[in-house]
Amino acid sequence: YFLDKSDKYDSRDVERLQQDDKWVENYLIWRHDVVDDTLKMIDESFQWRKEYTVNDLSESVLPKWLFEIGALFLHGYDKEGYKLFWFKVKHHTKDPKQQLDKKKLVAFWLEHYAKRDHGKPLTVVFDMAETGISHIDLDFVRFIVNCFTDYYPNFLTKIVIFEMPWIMNAAFKIVKGWLGPDAISMLKFTNKSDVQEYISAEYLPPHMGGTDSFKYSYPPLVDDDFQTPLCENGPITSEDEHESKEEIDADTKEAGDMNEAQNLNQKKMNSIEQISKSEETDKTEVKPKNAKKALTTFKGPLLHISPAEELYFGSKETGEKKCLIVLTNITKNVVAFKVRTTAPEKYRVKPSNSSCEPGTSLDIIVSLHGGFAASLQDRFLIMAAEMDQSSGAGGPELTQFWKEVPRTKVMEHRLRCHVIESNKPSSLTLKDNAFNIPAKTNEDLHIQLTHLLQINRRLEEQMNRCLWFQQLSVVLSLLSVTVAAFCFYLAYAQRS
Repeated sequence: YFLDKSDKYDSRDVERLQQDDKWVENYLIWRHDVVDDTLKMIDESFQWRKEYTVNDLSESVLPKWLFEIGALFLHGYDKEGYKLFWFKVKHHTKDPKQQLDKKKLVAFWLEHYAKRDHGKPLTVVFDMAETGISHIDLDFVRFIVNCFTDYYPNFLTKIVIFEMPWIMNAAFKIVKGWLGPDAISMLKFTNKSDVQEYISAEYLPPHMGGTDSFKYSYPPLVDDDFQTPLCENGPITSEDEHESKEEIDADTKEAGDMNEAQNLNQKKMNSIEQISKSEETDKTEVKPKNAKKALTTFKGPLLHISPAEELYFGSKETGEKKCLIVLTNITKNVVAFKVRTTAPEKYRVKPSNSSCEPGTSLDIIVSLHGGFAASLQDRFLIMAAEMDQSSGAGGPELTQFWKEVPRTKVMEHRLRCHVIESNKPSSLTLKDNAFNIPAKTNEDLHIQLTHLLQINRRLEEQMNRCLWFQQLSVVLSLLSVTVAAFCFYLAYAQRS
């Protein structure tokens, strides 16, 4: 494909395909591990990506009014922790002159999210309240469907359709014909009484029976992960005072033993890397073919961050209320960092604004305040940037540094929260200083379920073939018996 059609691909996509195993894996999963079908899908999606200049789509190249009407945007999470991709159908009208720009807007949002959250699956919500025949645009709907079935593999968890007017039933029968059997099972037709089976009230607008006060506006572009005010540290409540005093005393002691602490941190990182290597060694022996290996470390250009994706907190029953984030500076300069959260009233981050020396590791403790519980919707943002050797690393210097550093030089990485229901300790949860393998996430279970469905489908195909051969054998046997009986009859007749 590359030799014959290299001029039809964007070289950046080809380079990413050669380096990003997760991207390749998503294509394979979506095409049930059939390599020829996977290659065909990659070929078609790469040609589409170049045609729509997906890698170069930005706010500046799209008409401003497309963002202002608010027909498409990312906001909130469903009950499984997947991002919600909203289509406000009432804001869409069919216009052939605007069709290409609207399609590019869809590609812009999908690519924007894919780059920010490393291709985590989405839940699509078609909000069809207050819509009618004038809003039906089957060509646009087909494009949206194709984006998920052909161009963004393994990107869709479900399609929630809210209050579809009866007049559109015929149109959606056509849409079902475009969806494969896997995608059809993802369709969820809902109304005000049952939509909360999939999305909690806190992320539903009032007209859908929810309590979300979010109002779309532009500019700026909706910062979908951090729409709540950001805080670098949570408040210290009366319940935390005793614990905070102990932590302050511990900090004073730690300040005098910085070298020893750094050595311990390095040992922790080595143990984490050993766990990661052992997982790679055992992958082919223990895990199924499509099972996702848990990522232990995110390897950024400035910092390596462990864990890579999720912080594991215990439920109210388990009582695990602290998590550890380990930052490792891989540069030759001092790296300043900040940690921010969408729920500052729940969490206390320590330290939340500091710096890391070249080649060293640093622990960040994230603790829940008493009376609060972690939620799947909670997020943490780690910001990092290199500092000049001449710059100091004290509080005033860091404050001034963050005011002056260009946005383009800031590395950002996001972490989600995961709640563990069992008493089994998990990765990077502070409990008796244990570092264990993390529990399976919803995405891991989704991948394994997809793999089981693939195996089930193949078994069904083999069973159908066996039944067909069995039926054919019975028919041939009956024909043989009939022919033999006829021959015996003729022989008997001739003798008579």
